[in-house]
Amino acid sequence: MNSLTALQKNVSLKSLNTFGIDAIAACYLEIHGIQDLESVYRDGSLRNMPRLILGGGSNLLLVSERFEGIVLRVVNKGIAVERDDGHAVYLRVAAGEKWHDFVMWTLANGYPGLENMSLIPGTVGAAPVQNIGAYGMELKDHFYSLRAFDFQTGQMVELDREDCAFSYRDSIFKHAMKDRLVITDLTFVLPKAWQPNVSYGDVAGTLKEKGISEPTAEQVSQAIIAIRQRKLPDPAVQGNAGSFFQNPTVTAEQMAALKAKYPNMPSYPQPDGRFRIAAGWLIDQCGWKGRQLGQAGVCATQALVLINCGDAKGSEIAGLAKAIQTDVQARFGLSLVPEPVFI
Repeated sequence: MNSLTALQKNVSLKSLNTFGIDAIAACYLEIHGIQDLESVYRDGSLRNMPRLILGGGSNLLLVSERFEGIVLRVVNKGIAVERDDGHAVYLRVAAGEKWHDFVMWTLANGYPGLENMSLIPGTVGAAPVQNIGAYGMELKDHFYSLRAFDFQTGQMVELDREDCAFSYRDSIFKHAMKDRLVITDLTFVLPKAWQPNVSYGDVAGTLKEKGISEPTAEQVSQAIIAIRQRKLPDPAVQGNAGSFFQNPTVTAEQMAALKAKYPNMPSYPQPDGRFRIAAGWLIDQCGWKGRQLGQAGVCATQALVLINCGDAKGSEIAGLAKAIQTDVQARFGLSLVPEPVFI
C-alpha cells in the first residue's frame, strides 16, 4: 500500500505541541517506518517542500499560524535489547517511543542509568536534537548510536556520538542536519556497574527527607518525578515546553565578577572550568515569575517555564520571551538563549 494515502492536508497542530498553540500544517504524515520516508522522498513535490520533523512537540514554539510545508510526525514503536557484552547492555529504541515511558521500561527491566532524566516530555527520537538533560545527566552520557533517513540522499545513515556533535542542549541536528535527517531509532549503552547520581541538592534533599541514604535507581527516579511534578506545570493541564531558556555559561573570571555583585547567584562548575548560571534565578530576580503578558505568562513556581495562559498565539509567547531576554541582559549583562525551536 502507498504510504502517501495517509497524507493529510491543512491539519491543526494544536494537539501535537505541548504549548497547545493552534497552527495549521499544509501537509501532514505520520511516519511508522522507513517505507513512509521513502515514499515522501520519491515524491518530488513533497521532497522539496519545507519540512518539519515532529516528535512529541515538547521543544517547539509555533510562531507562524500556518506552516507551508510538510510535517512528518514520527510514531514508530519498539524497545529491544540489542546485545549484552557482560559489562553493559545495549538497548535499541524506536524514535516514536515516549522518552519517559522508555526510562520507566529500563527501570522495570533492571537496566538503571537513565533515571535522572525521568519525566522529561517528548519522544526518544527528539531527545538527541537538543541533547536533553536534567539533574546532572545528559543524553550523550549513555548514547551509543542512531539511525536516520537522509532526505538529501534518500539513504539510511548511522551516526555515533562523535558524529552527533553533542554539547549543552545542542547537536548537529540543530545545525547542518536540521530537518535533513529523520531519526528512526537510537541505541543506548547502560553499564552494569551503576552508581546513583544525586549531586543536585534537590535530589539529595528529597531522598534525605525520605530517610534514604543508599538509593536504588527506582528511588532516584521517584524523587526526581516528585521534584518535577512539584515545580513544573503539566503540559496536559497548562501549555508549556518545560524549561524555555538555556542556563548561560560564563568563564571563571566572569563568574567571580558576577558573584562579587550578586553573592546569592546560583552557579554550577563545569568540567572545562566554566560555570553555568541558573536562568530561572535570573528571570525571577527581574520580577517575571508569575507575570503575564496577554495570554502568555511565566510559571508562578518556576520562572524558567513560560506558559500558555489561555489561547495564546506563538507570537505572544515569543514576545514574552523577548521581553525577559531584554530585562536579563540589561540587569546582568547575560544573554538567554531559548531552548525550543521557533517555527
